[in-house]
Amino acid sequence: MTLIYNLAADFGASSGRLILSKFDGDKIELEEIHRFSNDPVRIGSRFYWDFPRLFHELKNGLKKAALKGIDISGIGIDTWGVDYGLIDKNGDLLSNPIHYRDNRTDNIIDDVEKIMSFEEIYKVTGIQYLQLNTLYQLYADLKFRPDILEKADALLFMPDLFNFYLTGQKYNEYTIASTSQMLEVFSKTWALEMLEKLSLPTKILQKIIMPGNIIGKLTKDIQEETGLPDVPVMSVGSHDTASAVAATPLEGENCAYISSGTWSLLGVESKEPIVNEDSLKDNFTNEGGLEGRIRFLKNINGLWMIQQLKKHWQEHGIDVGYGEISKAAAAVKNDGFIIDPNDKSFLAPMNMASAVQEYCKNKGQGEPREIGEIARAVYNGLAREYKARISALEEITGRTIDVINMVGGGIQDEFLCQHTANITGKTVLAGPIEATALGNILAQLIALGEINDLSQGREIVKNSITQKKYTQNKVA
Repeated sequence: MTLIYNLAADFGASSGRLILSKFDGDKIELEEIHRFSNDPVRIGSRFYWDFPRLFHELKNGLKKAALKGIDISGIGIDTWGVDYGLIDKNGDLLSNPIHYRDNRTDNIIDDVEKIMSFEEIYKVTGIQYLQLNTLYQLYADLKFRPDILEKADALLFMPDLFNFYLTGQKYNEYTIASTSQMLEVFSKTWALEMLEKLSLPTKILQKIIMPGNIIGKLTKDIQEETGLPDVPVMSVGSHDTASAVAATPLEGENCAYISSGTWSLLGVESKEPIVNEDSLKDNFTNEGGLEGRIRFLKNINGLWMIQQLKKHWQEHGIDVGYGEISKAAAAVKNDGFIIDPNDKSFLAPMNMASAVQEYCKNKGQGEPREIGEIARAVYNGLAREYKARISALEEITGRTIDVINMVGGGIQDEFLCQHTANITGKTVLAGPIEATALGNILAQLIALGEINDLSQGREIVKNSITQKKYTQNKVA
């Protein structure tokens, strides 16, 4: 078989990469060809994504791909969820996209609920209660930036925005749109009646495109700047978790997944949305996946908390790496500290270490002081939240969960994997690390007709990786 080469551009909350894949019909090999940091910027009272720099780095990666002199079959882009850019009728970006951790949505839920209750919204969208959802961000725009909304011709979620400036084509890809809390969960179309009731503009919403289609080809300007020919840009599972779950080698309905990174996305795959009193009560969300599948999951604050601890300590002259933090947490004698990772105090604190210490003191646990104690409070909180959410999943779905498939960069933290197995009592299968990039590539290969469907794609992923197995108090 002729080798097939594709590019996956994966933008995470703290870094981005361009990854070149090589598919030989049986296995996928990945090569990272460009990596860059993603550094949100606080200007005045607002917290922004630096989109121009991110797009610059994307083009730098495309230039590196061009220098390899190989035939690139397609490009796919995935990013974090909920955030968006607004462009005017000339295609100009009206403002840098605002970061989901910005505080403009504080108390916005209260404003929205004066018009529609969350229960009403959940019945329409199936999306969990989070102030960072696009619905509340857009309502904040209506309240605080109505002039920008009036000028806006299109709302493009972050991957849609990158795709637009690569191809000139405007679409809203399904999996990323499904995170917005503005999509009708059963019909997979815009919830126009709900949006109009909230006085939110609907003319700026674009046609929904499903994963596994061609969006367009690189514009002549991009071709000239990067040295690439008219390579097609594909719609993939452009929400990074959609791509990560696509590449998770789930064995059946007794498997749950945790996509572990900045956030922990814990859930199961479902053929249909699950919207009922129990899912509402436990605040589970229904997000879109490949082939119209539903990711029934819970968003849990993840290893971003450890990242912020590391940043804090380094800023205060303590040069400590992730491996050292993990080992220190595993070694502590006083392991009774525990936080609730979903507590609002951990969404965007200026000092994560102080936030952990204050939480523990306020809960009567005492004050963690050493690096290991502070980090252990986070690890304990994550693992116990995983256990609670797995139990809720079993109750809501009627399934018995035996295996947790952990994927993503977080699985490099072996203490987290083992601690998860110990606390939940479930078998943990860790791998692949590069689940998001692999899922991105699978959608492209399906679009190109090189593989038939997601089931075949997951078999290819299994052929391409090595998984590590963790059981209670034992790693294999």
